[in-house]
Amino acid sequence: MRIEPSGKALGAKIEGIDLADPVSDADFKHMLRALGEHGVLCFPGQRVTTDDFVRFGRMFGELEINVANQFHEPGLPEVMVLSNMTADGKPIGLGDAGQGWHTDMSYSKDIALANVLYAVKVPARDGRPLGDTQFRNMHAAYEDLPAEIKARLEGRTATHDFAKFWDMMRARPGSRRAPLTREQRARKPPVSQPIFRIHPITGRRVLYCNPGYAMRIDGMPEAESAELLDFLFRHQEQPKCFHAHQWAEGDVLMWDNVGTVHNAVADYRADEPRYMRRLQVMATKDYARLAA
Repeated sequence: MRIEPSGKALGAKIEGIDLADPVSDADFKHMLRALGEHGVLCFPGQRVTTDDFVRFGRMFGELEINVANQFHEPGLPEVMVLSNMTADGKPIGLGDAGQGWHTDMSYSKDIALANVLYAVKVPARDGRPLGDTQFRNMHAAYEDLPAEIKARLEGRTATHDFAKFWDMMRARPGSRRAPLTREQRARKPPVSQPIFRIHPITGRRVLYCNPGYAMRIDGMPEAESAELLDFLFRHQEQPKCFHAHQWAEGDVLMWDNVGTVHNAVADYRADEPRYMRRLQVMATKDYARLAA
């Protein structure tokens, strides 16, 4: 197994390993360390069954079943389908027309370690792949914060709300998201998260506050909260924190949901097919011990 860092804000390519086969304990440890160090890992040229894909994801933690997901592989509710394709005139996957910057599961008391996507079909135009996934490095964003901002926010929490992002996405043209039911909203109530948290693999601090779900800074006057959140969101936009992944069919892409935020670019049309399988890995293990 070879790990080739991108040399950019995030990202590494891992080659010389077939994820259709069980991963050794030694290789798993190297992958976990690389996830903490590089934030985004690409395993190119993979050919994995859905069962192989699930087995790989479960090595890193329990797999989430999304509270509002109506599109998944048959018999496997933990494997979400992201696609703009249809069958018999009906959508076969969640195919939102664009997204915004966010961190999956920050709206949940139990946070996620990572996302894993498998590119079955990648849209392309004039020979160029479409639908990049973009990332920002939250280790770097924290380290670069002014000392005065760190002092003001030390020990503070922010409220994150699942409904904020879901309703924003529903309002986008072409969205297939159904309204959240009262039961779904009740199952994902707003939660408070530390604005600065210790990364479970690296042991370093990260900025854990994203524009997709963070609503307000707890216990702070509304105007001050809004001003600080706006600062934090703009601070993340620095080019030195940015990385984009250009997809190829057969890519398995794994990214750190604690140390990054991400955004999916929907620059493809309905007649440019896209099909991805997605796993959400929850942070259910002692990763510092496993990576040691």
